[in-house]
Amino acid sequence: MKRSVLTRYRVMAYVTGVLLILLCLGMIAKYLLDMGGAADFTQVVSIAHGWLYVIYLVVAFDLGSKAKWPVKKQLWVLLAGTVPTAAFFVERRISRELDAKVAETEPAVAA
Repeated sequence: MKRSVLTRYRVMAYVTGVLLILLCLGMIAKYLLDMGGAADFTQVVSIAHGWLYVIYLVVAFDLGSKAKWPVKKQLWVLLAGTVPTAAFFVERRISRELDAKVAETEPAVAA
């Protein structure tokens, strides 16, 4: 497996996680704090998160298929983008696990 596959997943996991946290904060501002402008912010962030989550799904599925994960693990990673902050923890765990596999498949560079 190439390092670029893991890097794409890591980037999308962070982007999805940040947007989901921003969306939660926007919802709190909109419904609990009744702040002006929160509705527009929430709308923009929710649309961005929705589209980028689809990209996250594609990238995570690609990573899982190349890593030959079982279906349960694949679903666990795919759903991490729907729970606030879960994407960060899952990304960290997956990155630690796959760094060894990526290092094995990369050719040694002679100096």
